[in-house]
Amino acid sequence: MEKIPLVHASLGEQELAAVAEVFASGWPAGQGPKGKALEVLLKERYGAGDAVAVSNAGAALHLAMLALRVQPGDEVIVADYTFPAPAHAVRYVGATPVFADVHRDTGTVDPQAVAALVTPRTVGIIAVDTVGLPADYDELQAIADRHGLWIVEDAACAVGAKYKGREAGSLAEVAVLSFHGRKGATSGEGGALIATDPAIGLDARQRASFGIGSIFDQGEVIGLPIPQFTEIGYNFKMSDIAAAILHVQLGRIEELLARRATVATRYAELFAEEELLRVPTVPADRTHAWQSYIVQLDPTVDRAGVATELRAQGIGSLHGTFASHVQPAFDAKQVCPVSADLFDHGLGIPMHAELTASQVERVGEAVRKALRNNQKTRLA
Repeated sequence: MEKIPLVHASLGEQELAAVAEVFASGWPAGQGPKGKALEVLLKERYGAGDAVAVSNAGAALHLAMLALRVQPGDEVIVADYTFPAPAHAVRYVGATPVFADVHRDTGTVDPQAVAALVTPRTVGIIAVDTVGLPADYDELQAIADRHGLWIVEDAACAVGAKYKGREAGSLAEVAVLSFHGRKGATSGEGGALIATDPAIGLDARQRASFGIGSIFDQGEVIGLPIPQFTEIGYNFKMSDIAAAILHVQLGRIEELLARRATVATRYAELFAEEELLRVPTVPADRTHAWQSYIVQLDPTVDRAGVATELRAQGIGSLHGTFASHVQPAFDAKQVCPVSADLFDHGLGIPMHAELTASQVERVGEAVRKALRNNQKTRLA
């Protein structure tokens, strides 16, 4: 039986040719010519003051917290329904993540929940473009302006999505992108920090290379420059190999997103009359990058049973994403009931640009059958 993977990267001959160029250049490491060219491309794409290519989006979030001078004792409000990288980043700098509940229909952070969590210790908000759908940035920015807070846009899943005509990644003063293997544009691993303020980009770029900046640049100087380690930095550089791949991928992004959107449209048609699940909602003022396709199962359906049945047929499936506040690592004393419910009943089904029409039909049929086969007896 043909397997239909949950995710599949759209990498091919163009990307291989770009990697071959890096091999021929003799500089495969980070912050070299390809990395610098990628940063120029990202800066122009997002109309930013600076763009810094890094090893992954988690590193970009960490660098953002450092550049924004988040300190122990500070509180940062974070969207709850997401892979919990934002909360990790807040904890990395000794601050406290405060989890905000989300909209039931979109899974994006609820501005009313954010507003209710602001205290004198709050310094900022990390909004998340949930699995590719931008959050409510007008409302969030109004809250931030009212209280003197910054916003970081976690656009890790949303490269190519738009909110009111503006591209995800340009919706806050600092944004982070991911180029992980399941994203719309990928280099396997990779990320970027996008900043309106060039000073934030400079801070992040220095810290991403152990605090001493680009070794490639220093090698271009006549003489013998000896850098000084004036502060603690990190090894968060993106390799030039990854940067070269991303140059190609970003050039293909509209094509790849269009193919994902076609899959999402067909899933919505296939499940339109299905009472045992709910398909994702996309408000009219934004577009979705479709990093994932997560359906919400009726509480009468055994989600584990559905996933087991799908996997037995070679069809990839996943629980969806996380309710961050219930993760033991954070020992949170909060309750985010909507996020918790979405976490308990979400099911991710195959979503990528390489899905064929026949595969999408097969997934739809298999899901519908699995729902019926795994419906729990209703309580009297």
